[in-house]
Amino acid sequence: MQQKINVGLIGFGLSGRYFHAPFLTTNANFGLTKVVERHRNEAEAFDASIRTVRSHEDLLTDPAIDLIIVSTPNDTHFPYAKAALEAGKHVLIEKPFANTSEEARQLLQLAKDKNLVAIPYQNRRYDADFLTIRQLLAEDALGEVVEYESHFDRFRPDVLQNWKEQDPNGGGNLLNLGPHLVDQAVALFGAPEAVLGDIRTVRKGGTLDDYFDIRLFYSDKRVILKSSLTVPENRLRYIIHGTKASLTKSGLDIQEETLRKNMLPNTPDWGVEPEDHYATLTTADERHIIPSLPGNYHPFYDNLARAIRGEIAPEITPEQAYATIRILELAGESSRERRAIEF
Repeated sequence: MQQKINVGLIGFGLSGRYFHAPFLTTNANFGLTKVVERHRNEAEAFDASIRTVRSHEDLLTDPAIDLIIVSTPNDTHFPYAKAALEAGKHVLIEKPFANTSEEARQLLQLAKDKNLVAIPYQNRRYDADFLTIRQLLAEDALGEVVEYESHFDRFRPDVLQNWKEQDPNGGGNLLNLGPHLVDQAVALFGAPEAVLGDIRTVRKGGTLDDYFDIRLFYSDKRVILKSSLTVPENRLRYIIHGTKASLTKSGLDIQEETLRKNMLPNTPDWGVEPEDHYATLTTADERHIIPSLPGNYHPFYDNLARAIRGEIAPEITPEQAYATIRILELAGESSRERRAIEF
């Protein structure tokens, strides 16, 4: 039995409470020992063995902490992660990995220099829909992909008074949902040749972007990534056209919904999707319903543990982490200049 990796978590909001703590506390590789909360003690209510501290410096100076998870507003990702790496800690950073590609480059170089792991939390690689699509592509069920379209829509017609919709230094939908869609595209197809972006604010009273349409140009395909906060019927997730078949997929992975019901990810049938979420694969002659593979974020943490122990490389490579931020950056630049920009 290998020694547990001791974890300090900065922030216990939505992500810390539902996306990190449940998986850390049910994974034998990790021990979630300390959580930074400024004023509350919700981590201790979740698990009495967790110790609440009030400052991230408490994690930096604790020699027992191996990994620091940054789960705080976007504008704090870079300084907190940089401080963690400088203190000799591995670091897992909520998306976006950084607000700019230069910040991402600095963090990745610092991690390399110190032989530490610095990785973004790209959990959507482990959604049921994406796992199913990866398997179908590996089996050549669609042939060569010609067009890939991915949506992550929500219906929030009223502008909220929180940092995600008010803070110009890291807020906005592009940096909120954009990293998920871009990372998935990079994981499947690598970095593009060029980027075209249309980033807009469409809701009345909005000050930050709440809509994006990003086009990634490859020599043999086009990738379309879209998100809007004004879509009441937001079930559409993927439309993929290949030389052998086309695929459509609806419904968002159920893990987040399940976690919000305070269910832990060691329950039976974790991540199993209902039949109305299944994909449809259409060829010239037939139509097939494709059952979804179960979604499961546990393999992300398993890979992270093995990477920290030096057994394997992180599944999300430094090159992919950088490319995702750079693509988002270029999408914004493209939208302002109204032209495609080379990657």
